[in-house]
Amino acid sequence: MPPVADTTYLLDHIASLLAKQSDQVLQEQLGIGLSQFKILRALQTEPRTMQREIAANLGQTEASISRQVKLMLADGLLQSIRNSKDHREHLTIITPKGERLTEAAMIALERYHRPTFAALTDKQQEQIIAILRTLHDQLCQGVHAESEKKQASV
Repeated sequence: MPPVADTTYLLDHIASLLAKQSDQVLQEQLGIGLSQFKILRALQTEPRTMQREIAANLGQTEASISRQVKLMLADGLLQSIRNSKDHREHLTIITPKGERLTEAAMIALERYHRPTFAALTDKQQEQIIAILRTLHDQLCQGVHAESEKKQASV
């Protein structure tokens, strides 16, 4: 069994390279960064999400999410509405313009990264997806449990 340190190093290095390339592609082709795309994607899959939930899901600070959200509100990609149950809370939703940009970004990233993943056989691609989903689910369970502990103590 390979050392965990080697595995985490490789995963981290690959993630860093993919993120850098993705950010560059999105900036050049669509004028948004990877951070904004991640927020748009999160809101596309989980509409009417609060910023603190987005931050927790993306492993970022609320301040960094807030800065990006303000930029995207100004660009008409997002809309902020009051929570009907708690008027102090604001929910952030993706606009149709934001939806279109998110779809265009996913297409651009798919097109750009396809040659990299073509180096793997179909079976290897299926295996890596299954492995990454397992790791993702395991790590997200820990993040959600930690978040719930923090909420309970407040």
